[in-house]
Amino acid sequence: MSKGKTVATRPKTAKRGPAPQPRGGQSADPRPAGAGTRVERDTMGELAVPADAYYGVQTARAIRNFPISGLRFPRAFLRALGLLKWAAATVNESLGLIEKKVAEAIRKAGWEVVEGRWDAEFPVDVFQTGSGTSTNMNANEVIANRAAELLGGARGGKLVHPNDHVNLGQSSNDVIPTAIHIAAVETIERQLLPALTRLHDALAAKAREFDSVVKIGRTHLQDATPIRLGQEFGGYARQIELGLARARRGQAALSEVALGGTAVGTGLNAHPDFAPRVIALLSREIGCPLTEAVNHFEAQSTQDSIVEASGELRTVAVSLMKIANDIRWLGSGPRCGLGEILIPEMQPGSSIMPGKVNPVIAESVTMVAAQVMGNDVTITVGGQAANFELIVMLPVMAHNLLQSIELLARASENFALRCVDGIAADEERCRNSIEQSLAMCTALAPEIGYEAAAKIAKEAHRTGKTVREVARSQQILPEARLEALLDPWRMTEPGEESRKRGRR
Repeated sequence: MSKGKTVATRPKTAKRGPAPQPRGGQSADPRPAGAGTRVERDTMGELAVPADAYYGVQTARAIRNFPISGLRFPRAFLRALGLLKWAAATVNESLGLIEKKVAEAIRKAGWEVVEGRWDAEFPVDVFQTGSGTSTNMNANEVIANRAAELLGGARGGKLVHPNDHVNLGQSSNDVIPTAIHIAAVETIERQLLPALTRLHDALAAKAREFDSVVKIGRTHLQDATPIRLGQEFGGYARQIELGLARARRGQAALSEVALGGTAVGTGLNAHPDFAPRVIALLSREIGCPLTEAVNHFEAQSTQDSIVEASGELRTVAVSLMKIANDIRWLGSGPRCGLGEILIPEMQPGSSIMPGKVNPVIAESVTMVAAQVMGNDVTITVGGQAANFELIVMLPVMAHNLLQSIELLARASENFALRCVDGIAADEERCRNSIEQSLAMCTALAPEIGYEAAAKIAKEAHRTGKTVREVARSQQILPEARLEALLDPWRMTEPGEESRKRGRR
């Protein structure tokens, strides 16, 4: 080897191994290997299940079958599933379909799922059977085994049966879409609406605070006529106000649920009073109105409601992207950018440039917005996977919809708290930019004509003078009138001619 030449080598102990495997599969269960197993049987035969698992044989098969991503259903969805099974047991007991002690055990076990006690018992990958049957059976098995344990039975012993008891009156095909809707409706209510309200209030407060700050407007990234910084922030506040309305429309679209249709929408094997009573219980519990689907065939063979809700969320994301990018630009600098606002400094911005500070909170918002837009594409494609009596991309639609809601909520709250609340205006910077703008000549056009005003702008640009200086030197108007027309504040309100046209 020649001197002075550096060659990268692997440590002697390092060995080439197989390519990294996707997360999931049997490793999805957090229990250590060799912790002991029990043998369970289903309609396909026998299979070993971890001895201390609350889930059963069908979940174990799903763990083997879908070693895809390591992505799991979120807490909001598992809570909704637990609520469904809790309410179903309550109603089935009242209808005389399950004996009291079994119903009580199922209710207690279901509520433990609601509270998140058994989240680790839900290891099935999001990318699974398109109806979500694996996860419905995961819930049925966990609740059945926990209920059996509460009654003194053994896990896997079927003292409480996952299908005959926990899933009574239900099918995965109506349970999973119902759980998606419940989770989304509740998460919008508890997380997204408060977060958007917080952001709206922060932006509206800045609109009031900055109402006296006049600055240059920009169209096509070029200088335009003056605007007040408060007007700019008022536009942002209005975007979020409309975003709140959009989120509520999405919530309303999801309030109609599929429960009661069972396998294909006919309601086979469900008591006629089962779905209305369960839905009423669920509605009271989450504090949001839910109604039974007007047409169960529509509710199970499509998920246009999820597509609609996702579209509303996408629009909110677009609004956030616009606002966050504007704030990044307005705060650019600090010396060589626009620098019209001062953004709170949150952390060092560079590993090589000392003293550099970046608009990190706004950047995080733009990434959330991009993710939500991407989620919407997947949901849109999923909505097209509706063949005959069943839509078969429900798990990924659930994952993306709930992720979008939670990301928008967290990003909006964080944006308000760590960025918008602390924004200040650089009033001197704003004032100085106005006089240099060639767009000032716009105010002269109604009196001297468009072409004459354009000549003044071109002359100002050629000579480096301001529009005011060129207009004054050419004596195009009396000084008092020129000063009145070129008053930046006056330009931020509708002019006299505009008011006259508005009254016609």
